[in-house]
Amino acid sequence: MKIVGLDAVVFGVDDVAGCAEYLTDYGLIPVAATEKGGRFEALDGTSVIIAHASDERLPKAMETGSMLRKTVMGVADETTLKAIADELSKDRDVRYLEDGSIESVDDSGFVLGFQVTVRRSVEKMGELANVPGAPLQRAVNQLGVNDDAGQIHPRTLSHIVYFVPDVAKAEAFYVERLGFRCTDRFEGVGPFIQPAGTLDHHTHFLIGAPPHMKGVEHFTFHFGGPTEVLQNGSRFVEKGYQPFWGPGRHIFGSNWFWYFNSPFGCHMEMDADMDLHDANWVPRVSSLGADSSQTFLLGYRKKWAPGPDSTAKGDYA
Repeated sequence: MKIVGLDAVVFGVDDVAGCAEYLTDYGLIPVAATEKGGRFEALDGTSVIIAHASDERLPKAMETGSMLRKTVMGVADETTLKAIADELSKDRDVRYLEDGSIESVDDSGFVLGFQVTVRRSVEKMGELANVPGAPLQRAVNQLGVNDDAGQIHPRTLSHIVYFVPDVAKAEAFYVERLGFRCTDRFEGVGPFIQPAGTLDHHTHFLIGAPPHMKGVEHFTFHFGGPTEVLQNGSRFVEKGYQPFWGPGRHIFGSNWFWYFNSPFGCHMEMDADMDLHDANWVPRVSSLGADSSQTFLLGYRKKWAPGPDSTAKGDYA
């Protein structure tokens, strides 16, 4: 099935205004947003959609109280949409919505939407590095960073991480019913999985957890490169948002990351430069630990400059 990735994540929140401000400061673009909520888009049209938790248009909340109400996946064409509807309707309800999308649930109870993808092409170069001997580099006199640039906007919705009570059952649903495949796995924790319509290392990571924790650990958007993650993340911290983990670089997926606390009852990440894999890739298996979850981890500090009042090694006080 040609599922190309995540098109939207939908949340029911108590503080609509605060969530809207958070998403805008993160770099998403408000579209038809009002005091009741709205859609906040990346450059390609993928988005976070928010509404007040009491909004009757939202799917019913999970019994755990997770703010996530729905995960919407984009598909390549109407043929794929019909194939998904036919497959899922074998053993569960499938709703046809007015906008042409369909809605159902997975085997863990997460509400899923499927639609012909809204993704539009983003004609914008990503980050290039001037590496001696490399055939592809930035043009002469083209700057690697512009600190005077305006708001940095993410390119596309990247992935989501679920806490699931039965990770084997959850994985089987996505692999056997929707055509995903495992790309890497943390033994005893869960798999990174990739749908057939993308080469991204993963769009979902499934983590086994007690039933009362069912929900979202984090979700994230791809940025244009590590400099955008570090620059945008630094600005985010300076606006008062609290970092959770990072910046650093993962081993599985190789993506740069920086996680932040969010008002969505989960973490929200900024990421960049994820590995691409096709069917020739052989999944790796590793135990989960500090050394296997990142190749390095950095610590944020305020800007500093050398001068007569600073120490020779830098003022790290």
